[in-house]
Amino acid sequence: MNLPFSLFLALKYLKPKRTFVSVITVISILGVMLGVAVLIIVLSVMSGFDHMWRDKILSFNAHITVSGFRALTDEDALIDRIESVPGVSGAAPYVEGLVFLQHREQIFTPLLRGIHPDYEHRVSRVPEHITLGSFDIEYDELVMGRDLAAQMGVRIGDQILVYSPQSFVSPDEIRLPEELTLVGIYELGMWDFDMGYTLTSIGMARELYGMEYGVHGIQVMTDDPYRAHLVAELLKAELGPDFTVRTWMELNRQLFAALRVEKNMMFFLLIFITIVAAFGITNTLITLTVQKTKEIGLLKSLGFSSGSIMRVFFWQGWIEGVLGTALGTAMGLVVLRYRNDLMFWLSERFGWELFPKELYHLSEIPASTSTFDLALIAVSVLVICTLAGIVPAYRAATLDPARALRNE
Repeated sequence: MNLPFSLFLALKYLKPKRTFVSVITVISILGVMLGVAVLIIVLSVMSGFDHMWRDKILSFNAHITVSGFRALTDEDALIDRIESVPGVSGAAPYVEGLVFLQHREQIFTPLLRGIHPDYEHRVSRVPEHITLGSFDIEYDELVMGRDLAAQMGVRIGDQILVYSPQSFVSPDEIRLPEELTLVGIYELGMWDFDMGYTLTSIGMARELYGMEYGVHGIQVMTDDPYRAHLVAELLKAELGPDFTVRTWMELNRQLFAALRVEKNMMFFLLIFITIVAAFGITNTLITLTVQKTKEIGLLKSLGFSSGSIMRVFFWQGWIEGVLGTALGTAMGLVVLRYRNDLMFWLSERFGWELFPKELYHLSEIPASTSTFDLALIAVSVLVICTLAGIVPAYRAATLDPARALRNE
């Protein structure tokens, strides 16, 4: 196969006469490899956290929430209207607000959500995450998250006093607390839900908040959570302006915006590792131009254009970039594949807790590698490595052949 002269010469320069490969070339490629591997690992782990948070949120909350300016009445008819909209797979009413829980001498202030057990399985996966007890909630019974139960020191069958904020509305009226029985403990793996929520019957929630009838809102499940905004538009058209329709993405906008900004910032900061490696490539090529001054002068005296000489060094930078990117991608994917095995080994061997379970509530490191991220990293690194040849290529192209041969 006939290679272009500039590519042929670039490949020849990568392999010195006395050794199989240049040591400084290997160091440059290793720098690119490490930069690419770190980028892939960090971005994949951050994407994994993003997907994990989405999964946890969708395990507890529905895809769309319908509420009004005041309590919604005739919720059964409203649910029928909502479920008639294309894309809706289920709906359930709820009553939600702050309460005070007392067990022995301890006081906690989670949110209490009143649900209808017959409807809840349509919009929530909490029944699937019950670890102790059951989800069969009667009028005076309660279900709570694992972290809240651990903090309160309660077990299945314990009695818990529940105080309503309505007790403080009128100073002339004293409202006694309700005594509820803990019948179930769930674990979603997200602190906000495992610590910050309790579930009871919708009738008890109405009693606590002084509601004779009605609900605070309707939770709506759709066929595809990532197309919930399209169903939300249909719901707005069906229900009219008296109702507020919000998707799970809108309700958690700040969390996902923060994750997106952090991921972008990590890419921006870590790409500098590759830029540093690119300086190593530049240094290698500058050294090469000094070593090959006589050959470059001879080529130019034979009539080779400055463009041909420049392409030799661009080809070298590109080849080193391709090798570093390929090896770095392989290394990054291997580390991601065995990331949890590596974490457990470090924990057992050196006692390092990279992800303390009591802090992150994770037994494993989440990761999700997307084709887009891999392509973005590969293209960015190849561009940087190719541009690393600009300075040495310009030096070689502007070299005066007569002076080069005379100096040699």
